[in-house]
Amino acid sequence: MKARRAYFACLFLALAASPALAQTAAPAKPAGDPVVARVNGVALYRSDVTLAYGVLAADVRQKLTLQQAYPQLIDELISMTVVAQAAQKEKLDGGPLVKQKLALAREQILQDAYFNEILKKDISKDKLQAAYNQYAKDAPQHEEVNARHILVGTEQEAKDIIAQLKKGADFATLAKEKTTDPAGKVSGGDLGWFAEHDMVPEFAAAAFKLKKGEYTQTPVHTQFGWHVIKVEDRRQGKALSYDEVAPRLAQQMAQQIIAERVKTLDQQAKVEIFALDGSKLPSANQAPKLTPPGADGGAPGAPTLAPSTAPGGAPDKLNLKP
Repeated sequence: MKARRAYFACLFLALAASPALAQTAAPAKPAGDPVVARVNGVALYRSDVTLAYGVLAADVRQKLTLQQAYPQLIDELISMTVVAQAAQKEKLDGGPLVKQKLALAREQILQDAYFNEILKKDISKDKLQAAYNQYAKDAPQHEEVNARHILVGTEQEAKDIIAQLKKGADFATLAKEKTTDPAGKVSGGDLGWFAEHDMVPEFAAAAFKLKKGEYTQTPVHTQFGWHVIKVEDRRQGKALSYDEVAPRLAQQMAQQIIAERVKTLDQQAKVEIFALDGSKLPSANQAPKLTPPGADGGAPGAPTLAPSTAPGGAPDKLNLKP
């Protein structure tokens, strides 16, 4: 029970931060969506629980089904509704800041709904299959290596590790002892199989020069630090299965479709941009625009070291993908 409660430790905050849930339940829902609770006469529906389940982290949803998570989810939804009702009773929903936040939440919900409708129409099984066929056709053209690495903070540390390897030290053992890559401390620096284009250039260039069983004789520097790399094996690349690749292909399609649609809408809209103090900018049209998360063709966040979809790769490892 304690472990299960830990999964939901931040659920209340996640629900409150989710625009789709940051409001009281609607008074009516379509048939087939039963009422699962009432709070002072306000109904909560099964669809509310499903929506809350979707807010949970992916690893939690892998461990708990909707049915298993239901008791805690409904408790959290009831608590959120009770608090929202208390806020309304004190007329806090009429405050200017609350109204502004609700307006922004509404725009976020509309944006999500708009993109979802577009993606339903534009991403079909046929298009995904065609994209997968192209991927499968190209995959054998890429050589892959299975490698380990040891990541440290300084060049001298990397040189010391290379010196130990030359004296016969075991690479995996040193990785567990020395690497600053959290996953590497468990896996012995194992990165699984990857293609050259999957890695940041400096790392890839060094790794693909090595033969099976060789390790780098000089430290390799990247934005993450200093690496010592060992290639365990090499092979001609082969395609992953459709089920393994389809989610990534769908995400790439979605990113491209959204980016193109946003660009079109931007071009069609009459936009005026001012400085923070409301004054006119010298060149308002040159002001930078924010890009929707992932719309640049990659997931938002820092660069990563190994692709999450690489065969044999461990989850939550440091990733060097550009």
